[in-house]
Amino acid sequence: MFTGLVSAVGTVVSVAGEGDLRRVAIRAPYDPATIALGASIACAGPCLTAVSVEPAEGGCVFAVDAAAETLMRTTVGTWARGTRINLERSLRIGDELGGHLVTGHVDGLAEIVARESVTADAWGASERFTLRAPAALAKFIAEKGSVCLDGTSLTVNGVTGDRFTVLLIPHTLQVTTWGERQEGDRLNLEVDLIARYAARLAEARA
Repeated sequence: MFTGLVSAVGTVVSVAGEGDLRRVAIRAPYDPATIALGASIACAGPCLTAVSVEPAEGGCVFAVDAAAETLMRTTVGTWARGTRINLERSLRIGDELGGHLVTGHVDGLAEIVARESVTADAWGASERFTLRAPAALAKFIAEKGSVCLDGTSLTVNGVTGDRFTVLLIPHTLQVTTWGERQEGDRLNLEVDLIARYAARLAEARA
């Protein structure tokens, strides 16, 4: 489990393999001594397993394997050397739950259809993003509810049909990959866990 609070930004250093299995090596500022083999790390949203860890200058390089389901549902298949990704270590008992409960199981891809600056002050400008959700997932996205986009827990500001908006403050734009995002980019989307189960229970009752 995760919270959607990004703890570091990593950089892809290599991608190996083709077809239904890729091994991705990621440079990160984490202490390699704190990452056990088999540890779960959210990489731009998807929960992936560390299959190797090596010390590197300023942190470590860890590798993860992405199989067919992950490659089909997420952006992992598009990653290449130099791709920057949001990272989060798995939640530990006793940690502060500052975002919302995130499983790391990506539901689909959302597309950015607009980006606009809405406020500016001494700390920088906030940005409003409008995104389009896949039709099958739009029903799970509610105003003032939570979504996880590329591993970031965000509050939904508004919803119109299959489109929804989120607001990014300057701090989040600076410490995640959101500052780089532009119209046309596709992001890993995980809908709120509670919304998903509530909808399933409603369907069962019907």
